[in-house]
Amino acid sequence: MTTKTTLDEIKLPIAAHLVEFEKSFSNVMKSRVPLLDIILRYMYRQKGKQLRPIFVFLSAGVFGIINERTQRAAALIELLHTATLVHDDVVDDSHKRRGFFSINALWKNKIAVLAGDYLLSKGLLLSLDNDDFDLLRIVSEATREMSEGELLQIEKARRLDISEEVYFEIIRKKTASLIASCCKAGSASVGADAQMQDRMYRFGENVGIAFQIKDDLFDYQANNKTGKPSASDIKEKKMTLPLIYTLNNSDYTTKTRLKSIVKYHSTNAAKVSEVIETVEKAGGIEYAGKRMIEYRDKALEILASFHPSSATQALEKLVYFTIDREK
Repeated sequence: MTTKTTLDEIKLPIAAHLVEFEKSFSNVMKSRVPLLDIILRYMYRQKGKQLRPIFVFLSAGVFGIINERTQRAAALIELLHTATLVHDDVVDDSHKRRGFFSINALWKNKIAVLAGDYLLSKGLLLSLDNDDFDLLRIVSEATREMSEGELLQIEKARRLDISEEVYFEIIRKKTASLIASCCKAGSASVGADAQMQDRMYRFGENVGIAFQIKDDLFDYQANNKTGKPSASDIKEKKMTLPLIYTLNNSDYTTKTRLKSIVKYHSTNAAKVSEVIETVEKAGGIEYAGKRMIEYRDKALEILASFHPSSATQALEKLVYFTIDREK
């Protein structure tokens, strides 16, 4: 596949189901408590590309007919995802999310944490009220993995010595587990057997890892507005694959210099530019790009084992979209 596909094209086989999802999810994001209702409506207006519900619906379409359980699976995943974003902003002390002020920036940390907890409870009740215990287990396991991944990153990042093995464990848990759960929950919602669910999980996991490496690479690519790399990960002292590769393949002097800049001078534009230049010269960006393609191809190999359909074709396009996207 060489031509770029838009997200609107990918959505075509499930367009009607996404419209239904939008309506039902907007009703979920309501409360009788006035303050909470204002916050939920504010969150709903910030929704992004909604890649995760798309993964749920297309994964269901691979194995059967999309139904009410599929809608609930998508809502459950989206509630979890939204809650984790709110909590992440509190943990990271971030004041912006998708160009909007974050919940903690507008209403402070206590209210943000409670709003996130409320979303998690909505997901739990949605599953329990409909006896969707299998879907609840899938999403609960994702929640556990994401929490473990976040804690593992915090633990390892302090010393700036994350190995490539640990890096992949972190992103598998933090990012890939949720996309994998989307695919497994979608297939489970239409009655796919355990073996097929596990294969869909592995498919989503590989896509999720490729997705995160793409995010890593954005740090080193010129921003459309400024013409310069954002370097946001470097500024936040996050160890991503291009930098990890460079540190592992540099002499002692270079390695010490890079670690010093990231640890003590991450807000110095000139020194951050030095890190970016060193990473590029060392082949860190090229290496990360190759690993991203490797995981993309693993996902496509699994997808090719399923019976061809409009859903599998759309999923193939979605895999390419995740690594060809520009933001």
